[in-house]
Amino acid sequence: MDFLDIHTHKAATEPGVTSIQSLSLTSDIFLAMPKTKPISVGLHPWFAKVDQLALQMKYLTVVANQLNVKQIGECGLDRLRGEKLENQIIILEKQIELAEKLNKPLILHCVKCFSELIALKDRLSVKVPMIIHGFNKNEAFGRQLLSKGFLLSFGTAALKENSGASKLIQSTDSFFLETDDADVSIKDIYSAAAILKKCTVDELKARIFTDWKRLSV
Repeated sequence: MDFLDIHTHKAATEPGVTSIQSLSLTSDIFLAMPKTKPISVGLHPWFAKVDQLALQMKYLTVVANQLNVKQIGECGLDRLRGEKLENQIIILEKQIELAEKLNKPLILHCVKCFSELIALKDRLSVKVPMIIHGFNKNEAFGRQLLSKGFLLSFGTAALKENSGASKLIQSTDSFFLETDDADVSIKDIYSAAAILKKCTVDELKARIFTDWKRLSV
């Protein structure tokens, strides 16, 4: 059974690894999208523009219907970068609408906007899984997000002793693992998580793939 890297910006190169490569889309690169390797596609809050939203959503809708597109995103909210927050919310709402229509999970980027993200989930009664990628906040806040129905994915924070990610891995049964854009092997992250969970790497791989199959289309 492969290691599953649920969110990476790098093309898969390691044997025995299934990577879901995240692509931030603009109209001029849609035709170059992979047709077989698993990917996620979305309008990243750093780059999405509300005045281009109609055109970008048109292209995104076409590509998101590909069978190898497993997630919508990376999309989300970022208080430190990108358009003003009101515009980012409009852009994210459109992508949530698309994810609901296609019944595909959302992979979410969120920086200092968690209250807005929670409110948006509640207001829209989002049914598809919403996965917070690269979660590295404290354990209590992670539990709050889990109680609101979000799923969490951990990256290199899992390698840091006493991080919120490492504590949540120890105390939570359902989570995903990722490399994002880090220069680290997903296998190293799995090894660290398995130690925290007091299980074998193979047991962890099986559990994560089982959870993923419940979500994937």
